[in-house]
Amino acid sequence: MKLLLDENLSRRLVPFLQHEYPDSSQVVLIGMASATDQAVWQRARDEGFVIVSRDADFQELSLVWGQPPKVIRLKTLNQSRAATLKTLLDNRALIEDALLTQDMASIEIIP
Repeated sequence: MKLLLDENLSRRLVPFLQHEYPDSSQVVLIGMASATDQAVWQRARDEGFVIVSRDADFQELSLVWGQPPKVIRLKTLNQSRAATLKTLLDNRALIEDALLTQDMASIEIIP
């Protein structure tokens, strides 16, 4: 599973995610700085990414447009990069179960 981090999440997380989530990226790193949610959605769909965001926008789009892409919403306040990384790594099994095994369109992670 490869993740596409929304602009509200640090691109500095990407190298630390590669072992558990190979080929992950962040919207700025793929040339989509200030892109619309719809453009990010389409790129994620086209390239097989799971979108990760703190905003509800992508989760709402999944209700309207369905999947793919799938969405992980981090229901956290602004937290350090280390805490965000820990959240994604510690919840990997839960994320995989929900998105892959149960084929859910989105999941909320509340640390």
